[in-house]
Amino acid sequence: MNIQIKELYEHFLKYPAITTDSRKIKRNAIFFALKGESFDGNKFALQAIANGCSLAVVDDPKLKKEEHCLFVEDVLTALQELAKHHRSQLKIPVIGITGSNGKTTTKELIYTVLSQKYNCLATQGNLNNHIGVPLSILSITPKHEMAIIEMGANHIGEIKFLCGISRPDYGIITNIGKAHLEGFGDYEGVIKTKSELYEHLKQNGSPAFVNADNELLVKLSSGLEIVTYGFKQANCVFSDLKADPFVKIKHENKTISSQLIGKYNAENIMAACCIGKYFKVSPDDISAAVEKYIPQNQRSEIRNTKNNSIILDAYNANPSSMKQALENFKEMKKEKPLLILGDMFELGNHSLAEHKNIVDLLSELGFKEVLLAGEEFEKACDNKKFLLFKSTSKLATYLKTHPVSGKNILIKGSRGMKLETILPFL
Repeated sequence: MNIQIKELYEHFLKYPAITTDSRKIKRNAIFFALKGESFDGNKFALQAIANGCSLAVVDDPKLKKEEHCLFVEDVLTALQELAKHHRSQLKIPVIGITGSNGKTTTKELIYTVLSQKYNCLATQGNLNNHIGVPLSILSITPKHEMAIIEMGANHIGEIKFLCGISRPDYGIITNIGKAHLEGFGDYEGVIKTKSELYEHLKQNGSPAFVNADNELLVKLSSGLEIVTYGFKQANCVFSDLKADPFVKIKHENKTISSQLIGKYNAENIMAACCIGKYFKVSPDDISAAVEKYIPQNQRSEIRNTKNNSIILDAYNANPSSMKQALENFKEMKKEKPLLILGDMFELGNHSLAEHKNIVDLLSELGFKEVLLAGEEFEKACDNKKFLLFKSTSKLATYLKTHPVSGKNILIKGSRGMKLETILPFL
């Protein structure tokens, strides 16, 4: 540890609050002047100090001699190194979680279950990247007894890097699907990157929680100490899965009635129950925790308006999650179904083929009323029965003049499509 990080950590122990936004200041917090493509936090360092920060970590040489400024070679690296050092001082169990789909919901469920017995910290929102993971680690205080750290990735090597910061004692990969193909190159790249969590656990002799029904994860976790969950042979066995529309599942002779829709959410529930059981949370407390959890942030939310019933799943989308959502919606056998789908982002050279696959699936499943928004769907769709819109704003204009009523609607697309903006017209 270099002298600057040591000095910074001593200051952090006195004032253990971090901010990267000069508009959101806690008194005596440490301001990290991060830079991006369109902003430079150094420009706001003095303002942050004036607003109450005790220290600003900067990398602009012009600020070297400014009072309450700590000059470093690179602010982001300093943040990451500070988090690494803080992690090395922690004695509590840290559970690392990654996966292509469901990792945020699984994280929230695990947090809800473990909080029945322990004082837990979990990654806030989707702060799961090279900035968010350090911030999550630095949020762990002496009062916490356990932490759940979510790790996302869009290129090879990223999970390995994040494991180097968070050093998880336990790990779980929810699943591995076709997400962020642009950064990973292909599906094999996704597998390699997600597996970096397992590699970290192997090197440290740490256990993994594994879905015993997922052949790929079972294969990849070979050589690891594993704790399994699933419908077949597993350490934590489940049965009697129903989703009409809310997931019900039986565990330990008790039916758990969740507020999550879609059979795909059963995997997330099973993971949380398995981890709760491993850490000796009582079956009753596990069941109660899962049953009280309500999804938010546009992840399979049910929104009932005066005109329609809506499943809002517009937080994210990739080929794997889109397929799951469509198949589940078909299984629900809703009357007067309407699909509103937006483009899936970050698929690179695979984008046209993957969007065509979804269009073909729509036809295979027999959906008749479909509104598709985005340039990628526009290129991929030659089905004249489906309505195409180049953008979400053009879709919104159409909905203003073509009111929709009495429909059961699934809305799904990548976050950048901002499909939630059409809700006022439904």
